[in-house]
Amino acid sequence: MLNLGDIMETINMIQNENLDIRTITMGISLLDCCDSDIDTSCKKVYEKILRKAGDLVSVGEDISKLYGIPIINKRVSVTPIAMLVAVSGGDPVKYAKTLDRVGKEIGVNFIGGYSALVHKGFSAGDLELIRSIPQALSETDQVCSSVNIGTTKAGINMDAVALMGQVITDAAKYTADRNCIGPAKLVVFCNAPEDNPFMAGAFHGVGESDCVINVGVSGPGVVRAALSKYPDADLNRIADIIKKTAFKITRMGQLVGTEASKRLGVPFGIVDLSLAPTPAVGDSVAHILEEMGLEMCGTHGTTAALALLNDAVKKGGVMASSNVGGLSGAFIPVSEDAGMIAAAKAGVLNIEKLEAMTSVCSVGLDMIVVPGDTKPEVLSAIIADEAAIGMVNTKTTAVRIIPAIGKDIGDTLEFGGLLGSGPVMRLNKNESPAKFIARGGRIPAPLQSLKN
Repeated sequence: MLNLGDIMETINMIQNENLDIRTITMGISLLDCCDSDIDTSCKKVYEKILRKAGDLVSVGEDISKLYGIPIINKRVSVTPIAMLVAVSGGDPVKYAKTLDRVGKEIGVNFIGGYSALVHKGFSAGDLELIRSIPQALSETDQVCSSVNIGTTKAGINMDAVALMGQVITDAAKYTADRNCIGPAKLVVFCNAPEDNPFMAGAFHGVGESDCVINVGVSGPGVVRAALSKYPDADLNRIADIIKKTAFKITRMGQLVGTEASKRLGVPFGIVDLSLAPTPAVGDSVAHILEEMGLEMCGTHGTTAALALLNDAVKKGGVMASSNVGGLSGAFIPVSEDAGMIAAAKAGVLNIEKLEAMTSVCSVGLDMIVVPGDTKPEVLSAIIADEAAIGMVNTKTTAVRIIPAIGKDIGDTLEFGGLLGSGPVMRLNKNESPAKFIARGGRIPAPLQSLKN
């Protein structure tokens, strides 16, 4: 039975507290598009995505109108393209341009899966794709890329880590005339999930069904508004409020995902309940932490507050849906979060504190802008540190870092839209990690991997 109070509360969340469905993402397997001829393979890729996702945008818009729920992005993720390159050979950028062309034709915002999974080593197609990433991202608009360089089971592929430092540097140089947008569309993962609907890290895992709909829900503003009503509550009460709010948000995602699945005739995959912020006023994860009592995000106590938030969000979500997956929790991208931006500009939030926070949040060092002259081995060392946190703690961690060519500490890199703007953050560059990174090889899997 419908409760008028619940209806009015949801309307208020949407109108005043930035509640939205951040994305509906169709995952599409391209394994049946493999061909020994790359041009034939590209043709198959184009035709399958067009056939499966041709109605994705219109269905999303219809559901949005039906329920009055904003659905901000419609996206597609595909099988890691390195697998297709392994069969076809040839220039991987052809696949990127095919994805970009079909993505524009069907009207989606982004298409993810220009990816490689190399956590235990390189197989056929992997190196070719990874080395092509800077060119692919510079010559396309919608394509997003990711590389998984480690897992708890396999350890960390340090040869891949070393390579990715150079790839990120090159991607920034290739797009220096466009505010270094290339690295903003590239994620380096440890323990990458196969059903993540959020860009830039989305790809369609090989264990997934042929086609599936995943939903990403976001509502930092809703959580902050709920906490603001209880200024003197203790932390047990705070956790309960967050759980109840996450429950309501997840139910909305379940509704949209079920309806999209029915209309598109494909299985419903997961709801990813991730508090993914935007630069909009009132839509900040940092401001949630400050509502708990921190004067500014980044001060002492921030990691503890974030741990409470992340855990409560997950607990509320799993009570609302049996299909919770992806990343699910709290994101802390600097350039996309107004509170994080303010804290970084004030000097309260630095990269060392962000790294500590990633040990308890849902992803990792996300949308971090660093000086344009940062050396590739320093970027690789940052990736290695973050991957180690993920590997040892059996969780997903990731790095999306942007060297701002021509900019230094104190400058700001402007992206616009959902990507916002990022202050150039200070790195510890006095002593070099070059020899450590150059050793290569593999950091062995930790004892936690021996669970069988």
